[in-house]
This record gives sequence, C-alpha cells and structure tokens, in this order.
Amino acid sequence: MSFYELLLVLHVLAAFAFVAAVVVFWTMTVVGLSGARAGGGLYATLARPANALVAVGAIFTLVFGVWLAIYVDGYELWDGWIVASLILWAIGSGTGERAGRKLGQPDAFLDPSRRRQGILLQVVATAALLGVLVLMIFKPGA
Repeated sequence: MSFYELLLVLHVLAAFAFVAAVVVFWTMTVVGLSGARAGGGLYATLARPANALVAVGAIFTLVFGVWLAIYVDGYELWDGWIVASLILWAIGSGTGERAGRKLGQPDAFLDPSRRRQGILLQVVATAALLGVLVLMIFKPGA
C-alpha cells in the first residue's frame, strides 16, 4: 500500500465515521419526535458516544483531506471544489454542534420552538455534509 492509498483510506474511514454519527443523530431525532420522553432518554444514552464519533470523524476527515490535497500533485488547497468543501465542512460542523446543543437539552422535544430550531440546524448540517460528499465524489473542475 502506497502512502497516498493510506491517506485516502484514512480519509474515507473518517468520512464514514462522520456520516455514521449524523445517521445516529437523525435516528435519535426521529425517536424523539415519535415520543418526546423516549427521545430525551435516547439522547442522554447515545449523545456522548455519538459526539465522540462525530468529533473523530470531522477532525480526521479534515486532517487527512487537507493532507491529501497537499500530497497529491494534481490538487491544490485553493482548488474551487476543495475550498467549497472546506466551507461546507465548517458550516456542517458548526450547525451540527448547535443542533446537538439544542436537541440535547432536557425536554427539548417537548418545547416546539427548541425542537424546530434544532431540527432546522440539523437539516442544514446534513445538507452541508451531503454537499461535501458530492464535491468529494465528482471533484468539479479537477
């Protein structure tokens, strides 16, 4: 295995962890919507491991992605699709963190305003993550 392949595998594994964490948070949200009390208990149980998974996934995806952009001769950090990916990564990470704070509060699903804000933030974070995935797969302009 070459060094490039190692960096790529680590980058993709970190991306899988990031996406898996988003799926866990959406699962907790759907359960919370179906039963507010059950959602609060599920958040209390799964929030810590899911937060760790999203942190590891987000940080290592960024680190190995930037490393790949520097290492590969055909890519530069200022390529449009890489810059757009970094911006979407920052938007997704920031709004996802805020969504977790809103929805992770006690009885968040009982308060319609908090629930609505948290879900909206989570939708924005998910859309940003999907945008990054599209850019990583198709690499427009590369």
